[in-house]
Amino acid sequence: QTSLAPLPCYVYLIEHPSLKYATTRSIAKYPVGIEVGPQPQGVLRADILDQMRKMIKNALDFIHNFNEGKEFPPCAIEVYKIMEKVDYPRNENGDIAAIIHPNLQDQDWKPLHPGDPVFLTLDGQIIPLGGDDTVYPVFVNEAAYYEKREAFAKTTKLTLSAKSIRSSLH
Repeated sequence: QTSLAPLPCYVYLIEHPSLKYATTRSIAKYPVGIEVGPQPQGVLRADILDQMRKMIKNALDFIHNFNEGKEFPPCAIEVYKIMEKVDYPRNENGDIAAIIHPNLQDQDWKPLHPGDPVFLTLDGQIIPLGGDDTVYPVFVNEAAYYEKREAFAKTTKLTLSAKSIRSSLH
């Protein structure tokens, strides 16, 4: 995140036992994803591709430096832990009965407070966020998730701290 600033670099944790993302292949105890985008499904944007290249280069540089024995100082990283998938409101036939509210559209990773508008029914009624906690919505209204019955996912923002690290091989 620091090396890419001021570009955004969102890291999310997938460790909730009831959430399964078929596109995530776990190679560690707790899968970690790095979100590049958002960008519409089936679209390739030059700015997003450039951000992805910078993220991958930084990740590979870290791995190389770690394997060479470089010591990394203590640090903190902001992460988003996925808590719950939220489906669109549906009618008795299972059809979508409300759309993402305009105030939520394009607001991925931004705080969403209880009572804030989330959905707008086809007859103009606002459906607000329930509960008592502020959440950070991700994957808002993404076409790839329609068939998965997911309007967005709720996350909570955490700060993880790490002590200094160095490869034990050196």
